[in-house]
Amino acid sequence: MADIQGSYDELFSAVPDALAELLDGGDAGGSVAVFVDGEPVVDVWGGFADAERTVPWQRDTIANVWSVTKTMTALCALVLADRGELDLDAPVGRYWPEFGAAGKEKVLVRHLLAHTAGLPDWDGPIEDLYDWPSATARLAALAPQWEPGSAAGYHSLTQGFLVGEVIRRISGRSVGEFFAREVAAPLGADFHIGLPAEHDHRVAPSVPPPGRDEDYAAGAPAATAPPGATTIRVRDGNGVAWRRAQIPAASGFGNARSVALVQSVMACGGALRGRRLLSPAGCDRAKEEQFQGVDRLLGMPVRYGLGYGLFGGALGWGGWGGSIVMIEPDDRMAVAYVTAQMREPADDQRGLQIVMSAYEGLQGLQASR
Repeated sequence: MADIQGSYDELFSAVPDALAELLDGGDAGGSVAVFVDGEPVVDVWGGFADAERTVPWQRDTIANVWSVTKTMTALCALVLADRGELDLDAPVGRYWPEFGAAGKEKVLVRHLLAHTAGLPDWDGPIEDLYDWPSATARLAALAPQWEPGSAAGYHSLTQGFLVGEVIRRISGRSVGEFFAREVAAPLGADFHIGLPAEHDHRVAPSVPPPGRDEDYAAGAPAATAPPGATTIRVRDGNGVAWRRAQIPAASGFGNARSVALVQSVMACGGALRGRRLLSPAGCDRAKEEQFQGVDRLLGMPVRYGLGYGLFGGALGWGGWGGSIVMIEPDDRMAVAYVTAQMREPADDQRGLQIVMSAYEGLQGLQASR
């Protein structure tokens, strides 16, 4: 069995066992963390941080978590809403006047968070993703593809710029700066949106699925997408420009410990380790259902809250390549799995496997109390 490093409560032994099974099954490396009541009951890692399997995955190894980043950006917006600085029911144009054009006058802030704004596709050069003013100006000029609020279509890249620009207009800081100061620093969380060069040596690059190379790309654009719609390749995500840029829907770097720590804020009613980031009501906002039905781009049934997917009483989201976070507010638990090893999405049940192993431990914990 693969060598698993770190620590865990014996009641949660199924979690490191699940990680070991994934590594034995061919994955290069990864980390898993489970927090209950804001404290770690599992903090483990194993395997390798490179495709050649020469660099061991360390306690402080970090990886691109892709769309798990959306939950971090959403948390920033919820903090501003909780402070009364952001009205989720306001038109986006109130905060970002240039946005209120081309039929977007009725796009509300909550539409951005719920993938219902009608602006799901990035149709510019990939280089423009690395240039915040260019990216946001491009989105401000677009017309929505559907009546805002009437349907959902996953805003895989665009959501971060849309929500992030609202955050910037209100706070005067980029989403990466806001997150660093208002969320990561108070919690001591090793998560970054816009990765400084000093952390490069800790990064585990994304490893394509078996049989694929670095030209492996995210899903093809939907049939409704404009002709120039851009796909993202593994080599893009592994590039220095991607790391340095703030792409708040997809370019966050962290490990399972930092992801679970941050999202424990949502699991614990807004307060963690003596710091209150949100009121309980502010946390509950995330669970307000905004859409239920088939997502136009994903082609599958979804339930969207405000910045999070809803799964029964739980909320969370996963990223391209397999990383995931799941939050169970009723049990004050947050589970995170961060991996650099990609698998084909249709065959990837790793996140579910990790989450279910955490629930097994939770049942044992409840029975012991």
